[in-house]
Amino acid sequence: MDIADLRFFDCVARVGNMNRAAAELNTVQSNVTTRIRNLEHDLGVVLFHRHSRGVAVTAAGEVLLPYARQVMTLLADARKAVTQDGAPEGPLNLGALETVLALHLAPVLSEFAGAHPAVDLSIQTGTSRELVEMVLAHGVEGALVCGPVAHPDLEATPVFREDLCIVARRDGRSLGQVLGAPGVRQLVLRLGCSYRQRLEDVLARRGVVGVRTLEFGTLDAIRAGVAAGVGITLMPRRLVTRVWGEAGLALHPLEPGEAEVTTDFIRRKSAYVSPAQRAFLEALTRDPPIRMAG
Repeated sequence: MDIADLRFFDCVARVGNMNRAAAELNTVQSNVTTRIRNLEHDLGVVLFHRHSRGVAVTAAGEVLLPYARQVMTLLADARKAVTQDGAPEGPLNLGALETVLALHLAPVLSEFAGAHPAVDLSIQTGTSRELVEMVLAHGVEGALVCGPVAHPDLEATPVFREDLCIVARRDGRSLGQVLGAPGVRQLVLRLGCSYRQRLEDVLARRGVVGVRTLEFGTLDAIRAGVAAGVGITLMPRRLVTRVWGEAGLALHPLEPGEAEVTTDFIRRKSAYVSPAQRAFLEALTRDPPIRMAG
């Protein structure tokens, strides 16, 4: 087993097809098949189930996959550590919540891009759960997620603090009346969204259970649904006042212990911190260290 075997294995696992893996690796399909078979023989296990549409990773393959990616990441980090001269440059792949991207990152990105033109920055959005998994799986170097985050393999730096509120259609009703209305619905992003879980906790503490859940793909869709009276949602107050606009919306405050939420920048503890990542984190945490909600 060598690094080339692991690279072939990772590519096949990711694309689920020997031919597509061969095209991505710029080789022939027979070479990919031979590499995988040799790796399976070396380990004494079957790594893929073959089927008509391609391949699927076996249980043994699932065990090997994170180790393979860790080895490749470690070698890539070692190369960066000895070749980079300290100036931020090259690719920087990060993740962020959509709310954080909408609220905070535009000025940070503008400043960062101007100061470090040699960095090729890409940002993927997702739920907190998805982003944590991406960082752990070496899919991104770091991510901005809803805190607190407690994981033995992750280091978390608080960056932003916001106040959450329940958002409903503006119709003059109190929060108690809104939550007590028959058929109340919560409008949320997909499972794994941290605000979704917090809203469920807030409702449960008020004795509101059995609420119907409607999932939406974007924040804009949630805003439109709330303004139309389809249901309620939970969002940072500043997202509503500064990005969405308050037209047609009512913001219902929560108790301090329920309202406060921190955004953390997370990264793997053992991972190499590139000059580009270090510069980006410095831009995020520049005075004041935690940017307060306004």
